[in-house]
Order: sequence, then structure tokens, then C-alpha cells
Amino acid sequence: MNKKFIFPLLAAAFVLVFLGAGCAVGNQNGSVNSNTNAEAQGKVKDLSNQGLTRVEMSVFNQTDLTELNLSGNNLGGALPAEVRQLKNLEVLNLSNNKFTGVPAEVGQLEKLRVLDLSNNQLTGLPYEIGNLTQLEVLNVSGNNYSEADLEKISSTLPNTQIIK
Repeated sequence: MNKKFIFPLLAAAFVLVFLGAGCAVGNQNGSVNSNTNAEAQGKVKDLSNQGLTRVEMSVFNQTDLTELNLSGNNLGGALPAEVRQLKNLEVLNLSNNKFTGVPAEVGQLEKLRVLDLSNNQLTGLPYEIGNLTQLEVLNVSGNNYSEADLEKISSTLPNTQIIK
């Protein structure tokens, strides 16, 4: 092979290998997943189906999160009020847990579009959910909440799909 072609070929191969190294990342289990834009930017936190009994407070310091999925765990009591710090949150999935309450601070998540509270042990809903003017979907099915609470909330959210 002609020597003047070897260096450009090696340089091109190096560039392809170097650039290709950023196309996949390993997850906590060591397996490799391709990045999505939101995941690559650290905006999605999926803690679903991990048997959690409490949420680490450090989660609420991740203010760039746009989606937080805590579904399918053993979380009880109320979600910590520190959820208010997640100002960029658009999707909050708390479904299939043992939550008995939702803090009023959820009403401070002005960018929230989806709030899934389904299949918990909720007996009441904070009226502050009615402050979520960007909310597209509110799922409260599988709970024993007060109909009066939901009526008050839904009266301020006429464009929100409410799943009972």
C-alpha cells in the first residue's frame, strides 16, 4: 500500500473510533444502552420497580430533571415537600406505591404536564394541584380520595384530562 495513504486512513479510523465511543453508555447494571437526548442531559430519573421504601433526598437536588418516575415501589406516607425544588419537572409518576398523601408543594411545579398518582392509598388531594395550569393529564384512579377534593381541583383545570 502506498505510504501517503496510510496516515490519512489511520487518522480517519482514529476519529471514527473516538467519535463512536460517545454513542453508548453503561447503566448501573453494567449493560449498555443508547442515549436519548433527555437521558444524556440527565433530565430523566427512573427509579421505578426498585423496591424503594423512601426517596433519597439527593433526588430533589437534581433541579434539571424533567421527568421523575418512582412508580412500582413501596413508598408510603407523603412524598417529601422538597419535590417543590424540581421546578423543571414535566412528568411525575408516583403510581403503584403506598402513598397516603401528596404534599401541597406539588402545586409549585409550574411546568408539570403529567401527574400520575394512580394505585396508591390516597384519601385526599391537595387543592394546590389546581395551580398546575400546564397539566394535561391527572391520573388518580385506584385511590380512595375525596370526590369534593377532585371537584375543586378540576374546576380550576378545565383543559386537563382527569382519569378517575
